[in-house]
Amino acid sequence: MSLNYAKRMDNIRASEIRELLKLTQQPNIISFAGGMPAPESFPIEEFVKIGKEVLEKSGNLALQYGPTEGYQPLREAIAKRMAKIKVDAKAENILVTSGSQQGLDFAAKVFINPGDIIVCESPTYLGAINAFKAYEPKFIEVSTDEDGMNMEELEEALKNNENVKFIYVIPDFQNPTGKTWSIERRKKLVELGNKYNVAIIEDSPYGELRFEGEVLPAIKHFDTEGRVAFLGTFSKILCPGLRLGWVEADTELLNKFILVKQGADLQSSTISQMEAAKFFELYDIDAHIQKIIDLYKVRRDVMMKTIEEEFPKEVSYTYPEGGLFTWVILPEYMNARELALKALEENVAYVPGGSFFPNGGNENTFRLNYSNMNEEKIIEGIKKLGKVIKDALR
Repeated sequence: MSLNYAKRMDNIRASEIRELLKLTQQPNIISFAGGMPAPESFPIEEFVKIGKEVLEKSGNLALQYGPTEGYQPLREAIAKRMAKIKVDAKAENILVTSGSQQGLDFAAKVFINPGDIIVCESPTYLGAINAFKAYEPKFIEVSTDEDGMNMEELEEALKNNENVKFIYVIPDFQNPTGKTWSIERRKKLVELGNKYNVAIIEDSPYGELRFEGEVLPAIKHFDTEGRVAFLGTFSKILCPGLRLGWVEADTELLNKFILVKQGADLQSSTISQMEAAKFFELYDIDAHIQKIIDLYKVRRDVMMKTIEEEFPKEVSYTYPEGGLFTWVILPEYMNARELALKALEENVAYVPGGSFFPNGGNENTFRLNYSNMNEEKIIEGIKKLGKVIKDALR
Protein backbone atom coordinates (compact mmCIF):
# COMPACT_ATOMS: atom_id res chain seq x y z
CA MET A 1 0.00 0.00 0.00
CA SER A 2 1.31 3.44 -0.95
CA LEU A 3 -0.43 6.41 0.68
CA ASN A 4 -0.19 9.98 -0.55
CA TYR A 5 1.54 11.72 2.34
CA ALA A 6 2.06 15.47 2.72
CA LYS A 7 5.27 16.81 1.21
CA ARG A 8 6.32 18.08 4.66
CA MET A 9 6.80 14.49 5.81
CA ASP A 10 9.90 14.36 3.61
CA ASN A 11 11.51 16.89 5.98
CA ILE A 12 10.68 15.08 9.20
CA ARG A 13 13.18 12.59 10.55
CA ALA A 14 13.24 10.60 13.76
CA SER A 15 15.03 12.48 16.52
CA GLU A 16 18.56 11.12 16.81
CA ILE A 17 18.42 11.67 20.56
CA ARG A 18 15.12 9.82 20.99
CA GLU A 19 16.36 6.94 18.85
CA LEU A 20 19.61 6.74 20.78
CA LEU A 21 17.75 6.76 24.09
CA LYS A 22 16.13 3.47 23.10
CA LEU A 23 19.58 1.90 23.24
CA THR A 24 20.42 3.50 26.56
CA GLN A 25 17.50 1.90 28.37
CA GLN A 26 19.75 -1.10 28.87
CA PRO A 27 20.95 -1.07 32.50
CA ASN A 28 24.60 -1.62 31.58
CA ILE A 29 24.79 1.53 29.43
CA ILE A 30 26.34 4.67 30.93
CA SER A 31 24.34 7.31 29.14
CA PHE A 32 25.47 10.89 28.63
CA ALA A 33 23.07 11.08 25.69
CA GLY A 34 19.73 12.42 26.87
CA GLY A 35 18.77 15.70 28.47
CA MET A 36 16.89 13.91 31.19
CA PRO A 37 16.70 15.24 34.74
CA ALA A 38 17.87 13.04 37.60
CA PRO A 39 14.88 10.94 38.70
CA GLU A 40 16.05 11.15 42.32
CA SER A 41 15.28 14.88 42.14
CA PHE A 42 11.59 14.31 41.45
CA PRO A 43 9.30 15.38 44.34
CA ILE A 44 7.42 12.07 44.42
CA GLU A 45 6.15 12.20 48.01
CA GLU A 46 4.95 15.75 47.52
CA PHE A 47 3.03 14.80 44.39
CA VAL A 48 1.42 11.81 46.11
CA LYS A 49 -0.01 14.26 48.64
CA ILE A 50 -0.85 16.85 46.00
CA GLY A 51 -2.61 14.37 43.72
CA LYS A 52 -4.79 13.13 46.56
CA GLU A 53 -5.69 16.65 47.66
CA VAL A 54 -6.48 17.88 44.15
CA LEU A 55 -8.78 14.95 43.41
CA GLU A 56 -10.48 14.92 46.80
CA LYS A 57 -11.12 18.67 46.95
CA SER A 58 -11.47 19.59 43.26
CA GLY A 59 -11.89 16.32 41.37
CA ASN A 60 -14.72 17.52 39.16
CA LEU A 61 -12.65 20.50 38.04
CA ALA A 62 -9.38 18.55 37.70
CA LEU A 63 -10.94 15.94 35.40
CA GLN A 64 -12.86 18.42 33.24
CA TYR A 65 -11.94 20.53 30.22
CA GLY A 66 -10.42 23.89 30.99
CA PRO A 67 -9.62 27.14 29.19
CA THR A 68 -7.11 27.07 26.35
CA GLU A 69 -4.97 29.73 28.04
CA GLY A 70 -4.46 27.53 31.09
CA TYR A 71 -5.42 27.18 34.75
CA GLN A 72 -5.53 30.68 36.20
CA PRO A 73 -3.69 30.02 39.51
CA LEU A 74 -0.84 28.39 37.59
CA ARG A 75 -0.65 31.28 35.13
CA GLU A 76 -0.46 33.66 38.09
CA ALA A 77 2.32 31.61 39.70
CA ILE A 78 4.31 31.58 36.45
CA ALA A 79 3.91 35.33 35.97
CA LYS A 80 5.09 35.99 39.53
CA ARG A 81 8.08 33.70 39.09
CA MET A 82 9.24 35.48 35.93
CA ALA A 83 10.09 38.53 38.04
CA LYS A 84 13.28 36.63 38.99
CA ILE A 85 14.54 37.15 35.43
CA LYS A 86 13.36 40.76 35.37
CA VAL A 87 10.26 40.14 33.25
CA ASP A 88 7.20 42.09 34.40
CA ALA A 89 4.74 39.40 33.36
CA LYS A 90 1.00 39.25 33.95
CA ALA A 91 -1.15 36.14 34.02
CA GLU A 92 -3.06 37.26 30.93
CA ASN A 93 0.21 37.17 28.99
CA ILE A 94 0.84 33.50 29.85
CA LEU A 95 -0.28 30.53 27.74
CA VAL A 96 0.25 27.11 29.32
CA THR A 97 1.54 24.58 26.80
CA SER A 98 2.11 20.82 26.80
CA GLY A 99 5.82 21.22 27.41
CA SER A 100 7.96 23.94 25.85
CA GLN A 101 8.43 21.65 22.83
CA GLN A 102 4.84 22.47 21.92
CA GLY A 103 5.72 26.16 22.10
CA LEU A 104 8.45 25.58 19.51
CA ASP A 105 6.00 23.85 17.18
CA PHE A 106 3.51 26.69 17.65
CA ALA A 107 6.17 29.32 16.91
CA ALA A 108 6.85 27.68 13.56
CA LYS A 109 3.15 27.31 12.82
CA VAL A 110 2.52 30.99 13.64
CA PHE A 111 5.40 32.39 11.57
CA ILE A 112 6.75 30.05 8.89
CA ASN A 113 5.69 29.65 5.28
CA PRO A 114 7.69 27.26 3.07
CA GLY A 115 10.96 28.92 2.08
CA ASP A 116 10.96 31.47 4.91
CA ILE A 117 14.14 31.86 6.95
CA ILE A 118 14.87 31.07 10.59
CA VAL A 119 18.06 32.45 12.08
CA CYS A 120 19.56 30.41 14.92
CA GLU A 121 22.72 29.81 16.88
CA SER A 122 25.24 27.39 15.43
CA PRO A 123 24.82 24.78 16.86
CA THR A 124 21.28 24.84 18.24
CA TYR A 125 18.73 22.58 19.94
CA LEU A 126 17.97 19.48 17.88
CA GLY A 127 14.35 19.36 19.07
CA ALA A 128 13.78 22.87 17.74
CA ILE A 129 15.34 22.00 14.38
CA ASN A 130 12.99 19.02 14.07
CA ALA A 131 9.95 21.07 15.11
CA PHE A 132 10.72 23.85 12.63
CA LYS A 133 11.64 21.62 9.68
CA ALA A 134 8.07 20.36 9.35
CA TYR A 135 7.12 23.83 8.07
CA GLU A 136 9.82 23.80 5.36
CA PRO A 137 11.95 26.82 6.28
CA LYS A 138 15.55 27.58 5.43
CA PHE A 139 18.04 28.03 8.24
CA ILE A 140 20.78 30.61 8.62
CA GLU A 141 23.24 29.60 11.32
CA VAL A 142 25.13 32.30 13.22
CA SER A 143 28.35 31.42 15.03
CA THR A 144 28.73 31.84 18.78
CA ASP A 145 31.52 32.54 21.23
CA GLU A 146 31.61 32.51 25.02
CA ASP A 147 29.27 35.55 25.15
CA GLY A 148 26.65 34.15 22.79
CA MET A 149 25.65 34.82 19.20
CA ASN A 150 27.96 36.91 17.02
CA MET A 151 26.01 40.15 16.59
CA GLU A 152 27.93 41.39 13.53
CA GLU A 153 27.26 38.13 11.74
CA LEU A 154 23.62 38.27 12.83
CA GLU A 155 23.16 41.75 11.42
CA GLU A 156 24.67 40.68 8.10
CA ALA A 157 22.14 37.84 7.95
CA LEU A 158 19.24 40.18 8.71
CA LYS A 159 20.46 42.86 6.31
CA ASN A 160 20.89 40.47 3.38
CA ASN A 161 17.73 38.36 3.75
CA GLU A 162 14.26 39.88 3.49
CA ASN A 163 12.13 36.96 4.64
CA VAL A 164 13.65 36.19 8.05
CA LYS A 165 10.63 35.35 10.22
CA PHE A 166 12.27 34.90 13.61
CA ILE A 167 15.55 34.50 15.46
CA TYR A 168 15.60 31.42 17.70
CA VAL A 169 17.95 31.53 20.70
CA ILE A 170 18.68 29.71 23.96
CA PRO A 171 20.55 32.36 25.98
CA ASP A 172 21.06 30.46 29.25
CA PHE A 173 23.21 27.30 29.40
CA GLN A 174 22.45 26.61 25.78
CA ASN A 175 21.57 23.19 24.47
CA PRO A 176 23.90 21.74 23.23
CA THR A 177 26.92 23.91 24.15
CA GLY A 178 26.16 25.02 27.72
CA LYS A 179 27.08 28.63 26.81
CA THR A 180 25.38 31.69 28.31
CA TRP A 181 24.85 35.04 26.61
CA SER A 182 26.20 38.27 28.08
CA ILE A 183 23.84 41.13 28.93
CA GLU A 184 25.31 43.19 26.09
CA ARG A 185 24.46 40.50 23.51
CA ARG A 186 20.90 40.21 24.89
CA LYS A 187 20.36 43.95 24.52
CA LYS A 188 21.86 44.01 21.04
CA LEU A 189 19.67 41.13 19.88
CA VAL A 190 16.53 43.11 20.74
CA GLU A 191 17.98 46.21 19.06
CA LEU A 192 18.54 44.25 15.85
CA GLY A 193 15.12 42.64 16.08
CA ASN A 194 13.60 46.11 16.29
CA LYS A 195 15.76 47.49 13.49
CA TYR A 196 14.90 44.71 11.03
CA ASN A 197 11.38 43.97 12.34
CA VAL A 198 12.03 40.32 13.18
CA ALA A 199 10.43 38.27 15.95
CA ILE A 200 12.59 36.60 18.61
CA ILE A 201 11.86 33.21 20.17
CA GLU A 202 13.65 32.97 23.53
CA ASP A 203 13.82 29.36 24.72
CA SER A 204 14.74 29.03 28.40
CA PRO A 205 14.46 25.45 29.71
CA TYR A 206 17.57 25.64 31.92
CA GLY A 207 17.76 29.25 33.11
CA GLU A 208 16.93 28.48 36.75
CA LEU A 209 19.68 25.84 37.02
CA ARG A 210 22.58 28.21 37.65
CA PHE A 211 25.49 26.81 39.70
CA GLU A 212 27.52 30.01 40.08
CA GLY A 213 27.48 33.63 38.99
CA GLU A 214 24.57 36.05 38.86
CA VAL A 215 21.14 35.44 37.36
CA LEU A 216 20.90 37.47 34.16
CA PRO A 217 17.76 39.21 32.90
CA ALA A 218 15.88 37.42 30.16
CA ILE A 219 16.02 38.78 26.62
CA LYS A 220 12.30 39.42 27.12
CA HIS A 221 13.26 41.99 29.78
CA PHE A 222 14.76 44.19 27.04
CA ASP A 223 11.76 43.81 24.70
CA THR A 224 10.35 47.26 23.87
CA GLU A 225 8.03 46.41 20.97
CA GLY A 226 6.40 43.08 21.87
CA ARG A 227 8.46 40.99 19.44
CA VAL A 228 9.91 38.49 21.96
CA ALA A 229 8.09 35.26 22.86
CA PHE A 230 9.57 33.60 25.95
CA LEU A 231 9.28 29.80 26.27
CA GLY A 232 9.59 28.20 29.71
CA THR A 233 9.05 24.73 31.12
CA PHE A 234 8.50 22.79 34.33
CA SER A 235 10.34 19.76 32.92
CA LYS A 236 13.71 20.70 34.43
CA ILE A 237 12.56 22.29 37.72
CA LEU A 238 9.77 19.87 38.69
CA CYS A 239 9.50 16.85 36.38
CA PRO A 240 9.10 16.28 32.65
CA GLY A 241 6.21 13.85 33.08
CA LEU A 242 3.87 16.75 33.87
CA ARG A 243 4.30 17.89 30.24
CA LEU A 244 3.82 21.53 31.18
CA GLY A 245 5.50 24.59 29.74
CA TRP A 246 4.43 28.11 28.89
CA VAL A 247 4.68 30.98 26.44
CA GLU A 248 4.95 34.54 27.75
CA ALA A 249 4.35 37.21 25.14
CA ASP A 250 2.60 40.50 24.55
CA THR A 251 -1.12 40.30 23.76
CA GLU A 252 -1.05 40.44 19.96
CA LEU A 253 1.60 37.75 19.62
CA LEU A 254 0.21 35.56 22.41
CA ASN A 255 -3.23 35.55 20.78
CA LYS A 256 -1.69 33.91 17.71
CA PHE A 257 -0.26 31.15 19.90
CA ILE A 258 -3.65 30.73 21.62
CA LEU A 259 -5.42 30.27 18.28
CA VAL A 260 -2.91 27.61 17.28
CA LYS A 261 -3.28 25.90 20.65
CA GLN A 262 -7.05 25.71 20.20
CA GLY A 263 -6.56 23.85 16.95
CA ALA A 264 -3.84 21.56 18.28
CA ASP A 265 -5.16 20.12 21.54
CA LEU A 266 -7.72 22.60 22.98
CA GLN A 267 -5.79 22.84 26.26
CA SER A 268 -3.02 21.32 28.36
CA SER A 269 -3.88 18.72 31.01
CA THR A 270 -6.15 20.26 33.66
CA ILE A 271 -5.07 17.89 36.40
CA SER A 272 -1.35 18.41 35.70
CA GLN A 273 -1.82 22.18 35.80
CA MET A 274 -3.72 22.00 39.08
CA GLU A 275 -1.06 19.75 40.60
CA ALA A 276 1.73 22.13 39.54
CA ALA A 277 -0.18 25.10 40.97
CA LYS A 278 -0.74 23.20 44.23
CA PHE A 279 3.01 22.54 44.46
CA PHE A 280 3.60 26.30 44.35
CA GLU A 281 0.97 26.75 47.04
CA LEU A 282 2.15 24.08 49.48
CA TYR A 283 5.92 23.91 48.97
CA ASP A 284 8.97 26.11 48.55
CA ILE A 285 9.83 25.85 44.86
CA ASP A 286 13.10 27.72 45.37
CA ALA A 287 14.24 25.22 48.00
CA HIS A 288 13.34 22.37 45.65
CA ILE A 289 15.27 23.95 42.76
CA GLN A 290 18.26 24.52 45.03
CA LYS A 291 18.39 20.78 45.73
CA ILE A 292 18.51 20.13 41.99
CA ILE A 293 21.25 22.75 41.56
CA ASP A 294 23.32 21.22 44.36
CA LEU A 295 23.03 17.76 42.80
CA TYR A 296 23.85 18.86 39.25
CA LYS A 297 26.73 21.09 40.32
CA VAL A 298 28.46 18.13 41.93
CA ARG A 299 27.94 16.08 38.78
CA ARG A 300 29.12 18.92 36.55
CA ASP A 301 32.25 19.29 38.66
CA VAL A 302 32.96 15.56 38.57
CA MET A 303 32.49 15.37 34.81
CA MET A 304 34.65 18.41 34.08
CA LYS A 305 37.44 17.23 36.39
CA THR A 306 37.42 13.75 34.84
CA ILE A 307 37.38 15.17 31.30
CA GLU A 308 40.37 17.32 32.16
CA GLU A 309 42.22 14.28 33.46
CA GLU A 310 41.18 11.72 30.84
CA PHE A 311 40.64 13.49 27.50
CA PRO A 312 43.65 14.14 25.28
CA LYS A 313 44.89 17.71 24.84
CA GLU A 314 43.73 17.73 21.21
CA VAL A 315 40.12 17.86 22.45
CA SER A 316 38.40 21.09 23.58
CA TYR A 317 35.17 21.49 25.54
CA THR A 318 32.94 24.07 27.21
CA TYR A 319 32.65 24.73 30.93
CA PRO A 320 28.98 25.47 31.69
CA GLU A 321 27.94 27.62 34.66
CA GLY A 322 24.63 25.78 34.85
CA GLY A 323 22.20 23.64 32.92
CA LEU A 324 22.69 20.05 31.82
CA PHE A 325 25.33 19.90 29.09
CA THR A 326 28.91 20.34 28.00
CA TRP A 327 30.03 20.41 24.37
CA VAL A 328 33.09 18.58 23.06
CA ILE A 329 35.07 19.43 19.91
CA LEU A 330 37.36 16.78 18.46
CA PRO A 331 40.11 17.33 15.89
CA GLU A 332 38.51 18.10 12.51
CA TYR A 333 39.47 14.80 10.92
CA MET A 334 37.56 12.79 13.54
CA ASN A 335 33.93 11.74 13.14
CA ALA A 336 31.87 11.70 16.32
CA ARG A 337 29.18 9.47 14.78
CA GLU A 338 31.72 6.77 14.05
CA LEU A 339 33.28 7.28 17.46
CA ALA A 340 29.85 6.89 19.11
CA LEU A 341 29.63 3.33 17.81
CA LYS A 342 33.00 2.51 19.38
CA ALA A 343 31.88 4.15 22.63
CA LEU A 344 28.72 2.03 22.64
CA GLU A 345 30.91 -1.06 22.42
CA GLU A 346 32.29 0.13 25.77
CA ASN A 347 28.70 0.71 27.01
CA VAL A 348 28.97 4.51 26.90
CA ALA A 349 26.54 6.70 24.96
CA TYR A 350 26.57 10.34 23.87
CA VAL A 351 24.87 12.39 21.14
CA PRO A 352 26.97 13.16 18.04
CA GLY A 353 27.00 16.88 17.35
CA GLY A 354 26.27 17.02 13.63
CA SER A 355 22.51 16.87 14.18
CA PHE A 356 22.61 20.16 16.11
CA PHE A 357 23.59 22.01 12.92
CA PRO A 358 20.50 22.42 10.71
CA ASN A 359 22.60 22.84 7.57
CA GLY A 360 24.89 19.90 8.36
CA GLY A 361 28.61 19.51 8.90
CA ASN A 362 30.62 19.73 12.13
CA GLU A 363 30.72 15.96 12.57
CA ASN A 364 33.73 16.30 14.88
CA THR A 365 31.53 17.43 17.80
CA PHE A 366 29.36 15.81 20.44
CA ARG A 367 27.22 16.66 23.46
CA LEU A 368 27.56 15.23 26.96
CA ASN A 369 24.86 15.32 29.64
CA TYR A 370 25.86 15.17 33.31
CA SER A 371 22.48 15.39 35.10
CA ASN A 372 21.25 11.83 34.73
CA MET A 373 24.18 9.63 35.81
CA ASN A 374 25.56 9.40 39.34
CA GLU A 375 29.13 10.47 40.09
CA GLU A 376 30.54 6.96 40.03
CA LYS A 377 29.12 6.27 36.59
CA ILE A 378 30.26 9.67 35.31
CA ILE A 379 33.86 8.88 36.27
CA GLU A 380 33.68 5.38 34.80
CA GLY A 381 32.03 6.56 31.59
CA ILE A 382 34.36 9.51 30.96
CA LYS A 383 37.40 7.31 31.55
CA LYS A 384 36.12 4.82 28.96
CA LEU A 385 35.27 7.62 26.56
CA GLY A 386 38.70 9.16 27.00
CA LYS A 387 40.32 5.87 26.04
CA VAL A 388 38.08 5.55 22.96
CA ILE A 389 39.10 9.05 21.84
CA LYS A 390 42.80 8.41 22.46
CA ASP A 391 42.66 5.18 20.49
CA ALA A 392 41.10 7.07 17.54
CA LEU A 393 43.72 9.83 17.42
CA ARG A 394 46.14 9.75 14.52
